[in-house]
Amino acid sequence: MNTEVSKNTKKSPIGLFINLGLGAFIVLVLAFNSFASVQYGHVGLYKTFGKLNDDILGPGIHLKFPFIQSVIQVNTQVTKAETDTSASSKDLQPVSTHVAVNYSVDKAAAFHLMNNIGGSYDTVIIAPAIQEIVKEVTAKYPAEDLIAKRDVVASEISDHLTKRLAKYDLIVNDINIVNFKFSDAFNQSIEAKQVAQQQALKAENDLKRIEIEAKQKVAQAQAEAESLKLKKQEVTAELVQLKQIEVQEKALEKWDGHLPAVTSGATPFIDLNSLGSNKK
Repeated sequence: MNTEVSKNTKKSPIGLFINLGLGAFIVLVLAFNSFASVQYGHVGLYKTFGKLNDDILGPGIHLKFPFIQSVIQVNTQVTKAETDTSASSKDLQPVSTHVAVNYSVDKAAAFHLMNNIGGSYDTVIIAPAIQEIVKEVTAKYPAEDLIAKRDVVASEISDHLTKRLAKYDLIVNDINIVNFKFSDAFNQSIEAKQVAQQQALKAENDLKRIEIEAKQKVAQAQAEAESLKLKKQEVTAELVQLKQIEVQEKALEKWDGHLPAVTSGATPFIDLNSLGSNKK
């Protein structure tokens, strides 16, 4: 009897330590599960037995009932959703479009979004909305205008998408049409049209150049004719006589002293020999 009592007395400190350790572990577990953290750029929502609470929790540490409550986080930062769509233009050209949408969740309405749609709102709401609106807007424009008026098309898609997603407390921050793809036949027709336009422009420029050169020649001819006319107006009888005198003076300068017996022309030479014989 005494032996058994002494054995229980020796075991009691060990059991006490075990009990204390177990109690401390339970306390730590409860303490650890009594707090939840919400990351920066997110808001939190209490979830109690599967039911969401409409209290919005900001970033930081928050208390919760252990094993009864949990805190789900909703990303409120700008997020990008990319979608490929296939549609037809107004002139029935097949068009493949790659669209990138930057969106964010309205912090104040995070409860309504998560309670009504859930965490997969990007695939349930955003992607189908992009698909539908891109097809709707693309069908309003001929294929060539989709290229030439890319900014206008993107703006119209953005307006429609903004109104659609606002119903679900989603904010559209920006939208980009990353790429338009058309059929090979359409691309070839566009290339041929551009070549034809370039050739037409070259021909037009050549015609303008020829017209300018022709006008320049006409102007030059008119200038030369006017110059000749002015020169003719300057020729007078006195000028002609003066020119004749100049010619005769130059002829006398070159004369070697022998005169021809007979000359012709406006100014005859005098026979000096015959004059000499007559004097004798």
